[in-house]
Amino acid sequence: MKPAAFDFVRAASIAEATRLLAETRGEARLVAGAQSLGPMLNLRLAQPRILVDITGIPELVRIEDESDAVTIGACVTTANIEDRRLPGRGLDALASVAAHIAYRAVRNRGTIGGSVCHADPAADWVSLLCVLGAECIIAGPVGKRRIPAEAFVVGAYENALGAAEMLEAIRVPRLSARGRCGYYKVCRKAGEFALAIGAVLIDPDRGHFRAVIGAANGRPVVLADMRELRRSSGKLDETAATRELGKNGITDRIDRRQKLAALKRAYDQAAA
Repeated sequence: MKPAAFDFVRAASIAEATRLLAETRGEARLVAGAQSLGPMLNLRLAQPRILVDITGIPELVRIEDESDAVTIGACVTTANIEDRRLPGRGLDALASVAAHIAYRAVRNRGTIGGSVCHADPAADWVSLLCVLGAECIIAGPVGKRRIPAEAFVVGAYENALGAAEMLEAIRVPRLSARGRCGYYKVCRKAGEFALAIGAVLIDPDRGHFRAVIGAANGRPVVLADMRELRRSSGKLDETAATRELGKNGITDRIDRRQKLAALKRAYDQAAA
């Protein structure tokens, strides 16, 4: 199939992009890498009247280096992150995960902001940014607001953007010197979407002991404090972890085993 007819506009600023969203009252869609939106257009699952290209907006491709965090513009590509264009110092997990997202051709065009906005439960960026405690910077007609990544994704393919709002950037805190992040996904073959994702952050200097179970039916399962899932030996308590999966609606036996395996591998990486 081919897309339904649409007009194409290249926005020069965030203000122009949000104005177009407001004026078209839901009939416009923002487009950057189009790795998710493109197939939806071809299948006519999305039929916008106007596509607004935002790749030329300088604020959306910026990378701001701060002492305790890095702010990544929404249109920064996964390939740029894989190639370590971000300042290092506690952000190695971003490049490591980026290198295993889909294929290089997809990474060359796909953007971190586009992936987060698409909110696919099996998307790597969604789970990783949630476990790192990232913050989404949202721009709209009345100004900017910030919300945690875990609150930005409200369900499968659903985000917290208002009708005329857009994701401007993502602020990712740096890990401390003793901080460790583990990430593991279960796939049928390399490059495919995950069947299960486990992400663990152990950063005692900042008091963070977080875990995320991704590729769930809806939004990621975020465990703000996972210390009760650890045995006195420091190993993951698989019985307690299995119980936690069940509490969060992951009850299918095979699905639960896959997600437990991903969580365990991620925990072992972070605890090493």
